[in-house]
Amino acid sequence: MPAATPGTPSLLRAMNDRAALELLLAHGPLSRTRIGHLTGLSKPTASQLLARLEDAGLVVATGTDGGRPGPSAQLYALNPRAAHVGGLDVTPERVLAAVADLTGAVVGSFELPYTEGAGAVEQVTEALGEAVKAAGLQRSDLHRLVIATPGAFDPQTGRLRYASHLPGWHSPTLLDELAAALPMPVEYENDVNLAAIAEQRLGAARGHEDFVLLWNEEGLGAALVLGGRLHRGWTGGAGEVGFLPVPGHPLVRQVTRANTGGYQELAGVQVLPRLAAELGIEATPGATPPDAPHGPLVAEAVALLRRAAAEPEGPYLRFLQSYATVLATGLASLVAVLDPEVVVLSGAVITAGGDPLRALLEAELGELAPARPRLVAGQVRERPVLRGALESALAATREEVFDTSR
Repeated sequence: MPAATPGTPSLLRAMNDRAALELLLAHGPLSRTRIGHLTGLSKPTASQLLARLEDAGLVVATGTDGGRPGPSAQLYALNPRAAHVGGLDVTPERVLAAVADLTGAVVGSFELPYTEGAGAVEQVTEALGEAVKAAGLQRSDLHRLVIATPGAFDPQTGRLRYASHLPGWHSPTLLDELAAALPMPVEYENDVNLAAIAEQRLGAARGHEDFVLLWNEEGLGAALVLGGRLHRGWTGGAGEVGFLPVPGHPLVRQVTRANTGGYQELAGVQVLPRLAAELGIEATPGATPPDAPHGPLVAEAVALLRRAAAEPEGPYLRFLQSYATVLATGLASLVAVLDPEVVVLSGAVITAGGDPLRALLEAELGELAPARPRLVAGQVRERPVLRGALESALAATREEVFDTSR
């Protein structure tokens, strides 16, 4: 179809189609009258629009709005099967894959334990294939796939950086091999960046143009959103704050070889058992169930912080204060440079401290940083990295599918 020119009927139809699809995505099933009211279109024009979108397979009739006075009206909804996307969250422990329909509903998922001896391509294709099978689809049915990893692929070299702890993902030909093995467009993104996308689209950062997401699970990291867009940096390493030199810990030299830095050593998950032991707080025996979603160190830290947050007094209060101080030490540098409106606290370790830790961190940051951003807890708690991968894939896919001028 030739490209529409400004002011032509085809462009206006495409704009109205897009507006109606966005409304159905945001509100769920709507009647023709309601769509006309929300878009400002007449009933005949709204009827033509819906017929056009139904013929294109983008909307479906879903029933009626029975129960109201007067005749029942036909309801229309976005067709969830009009497009599907995939997301993968890759860690040194497992590869987690999921498939979502056009509405964002997850329709299939699969978790594959990471095997160091197996190739990255084989594990990606196996995990994705099983998730697609669970959704009743074929891999070729996916419009787009977004893969989350620690670190980032350097846009100049195509090699994974800042993630030496992810074996099998550092071949210079890996991206070409994955492109050859997968039938859909594939994008790659840092895991913490995708957690920020999830919060921006669904959670605590909605409506905010400038925010930082501070993450702590197996590693300490950050995502930077400036002017509503992710800031990735020249090599994709923006936000790798675990490498920051910070007061309170000796300098870590050759950080890429060590895969750690001052802030990680000062405030990473590994310091929490030590902080607790110094205060006479013992780890809870059996706190890590065999099916825990994280490794034993993260699970132990989460258990300690939850206990402290439930009883924030005595040694538990001092434990939270100590952790707030080391977290604020690195966060103050980010706040001084970026001056964000909001800092979103995310990752299983930070969120386990709840409101008591957040309040103490806010007070510490007020002493160390010139600006006072609002600190908020992340709201996307269920697999935020995977959710962000799906949301990223959905955003690009909806741009394509909703553009009926093509």
